[in-house]
Amino acid sequence: MIITRKSGSFLLSAALTRAGVALLRGNPPGGPARWERRNHAGKSVELYAAPASALGAAVAAARVHPGAGLAVLAAGACGAYDDVAGDHRRGLRAHLGALRDGEVTSGAVKLFGISAAGLVAGALLTERPLDRLLAGVVIAGAAHAVNLVDVRPGRAVGAVLALGAPGLLREGPAAGLSAAAMGAAAAVLPDDLGERTMIGDTGAHALGAALGAAVVAGNRRAGLLAHAVALVAAARYGDRVSAWARATVTG
Repeated sequence: MIITRKSGSFLLSAALTRAGVALLRGNPPGGPARWERRNHAGKSVELYAAPASALGAAVAAARVHPGAGLAVLAAGACGAYDDVAGDHRRGLRAHLGALRDGEVTSGAVKLFGISAAGLVAGALLTERPLDRLLAGVVIAGAAHAVNLVDVRPGRAVGAVLALGAPGLLREGPAAGLSAAAMGAAAAVLPDDLGERTMIGDTGAHALGAALGAAVVAGNRRAGLLAHAVALVAAARYGDRVSAWARATVTG
């Protein structure tokens, strides 16, 4: 059997994610209680899939392109900060409003941290200044977009699988990066749908960044511009996107 770059990325990401979940579940740092969260229905779920999926996708993405791996890892780290220290505010407006009042929220840290990581990755993935800027917007916007739909079991990982699938039809880095995101998502999908685990902001931002890097690797300026506009619009109307995700049946 021939292992292509995209199938290799998928398998590596999935294997590392499953191994990470098993390792954390077997020996959770700080004890199991630290890794328990309440989902939308008030049910207790595990957060082991959050760092496991982020690291799995980051390693597989770095194997395709170091810049992409950096973006995925940084997005996951910013999401992890929000998982640990996040407050009740939702939406960019609320966090930017708090920032204007002199309060640095976890959402503001995510916004600027992921944006900076996206710009750095964009500089490594593209060559021209405008393309680098657009790439940064796409990577950061995709990370935010996946987090927007992470409102019910299976929504975020389902979105990653659906949005990443067209990338598998390509060749080269775009296919490998799409596969990196999809492998981690596929690895956690059964437990996510079964309300046994959740990927949190850590996993959602990391997998979204991997999808964004795949878009950057597979498009020229016109494609980057179209994706950037769509993702900025999604961020602008984030409440509506989240509401649509809540109403969407995934299984």
